[in-house]
Amino acid sequence: MVGEVDVRWLLVSATTAGAAPSLRMHVWRKLKGLGALYLQQSVCLLPDRPPVARALSELGERVRADGGRMRVVHIEVADGAERAELAQELGAAVETEYAEVLERLPSFFAELEMEAARGRAIFAEVEESEADLERFRSWVAKIEARDYFSAPLGDRVRAELDRAAAALAGFEAAALAGEDQDGQGAPA
Repeated sequence: MVGEVDVRWLLVSATTAGAAPSLRMHVWRKLKGLGALYLQQSVCLLPDRPPVARALSELGERVRADGGRMRVVHIEVADGAERAELAQELGAAVETEYAEVLERLPSFFAELEMEAARGRAIFAEVEESEADLERFRSWVAKIEARDYFSAPLGDRVRAELDRAAAALAGFEAAALAGEDQDGQGAPA
């Protein structure tokens, strides 16, 4: 599953004691959004990559401005087995997220099929389905941002999103054809 794994990592320690309670939630959400691997409360690891380091720098500024403390220490994990274990733990979390997307995508296809079978391939349904597909794409983009070690399910999820886009295009074509038959189609 894991090929070459980063030697350099970022050890992050954040304390929001004495700051507004909303800061604690902001820090937690940001670190989870980056895919942080918690070692213990308020201490986590992330691969040392430029986008991650930038995001942590911005977060650190916010934490300090709002009365908290945050430290980011650059470390090297020399032991290859330990690096592989860290990568496996981060990858497992991402795989779980990708699996959830794969669990939910069938409902998208089922909705298109149901609406088409009911003869409801109409513009309003196309818009609703476009919004649903965009939510899936946005969700997957967030997962991909923390998929540091190319989790195997990522390719399958992207293929299913492509299949969903193709199904939506077919549904949209049916809606357009239906409106054309009703004399209410799009201008030529």
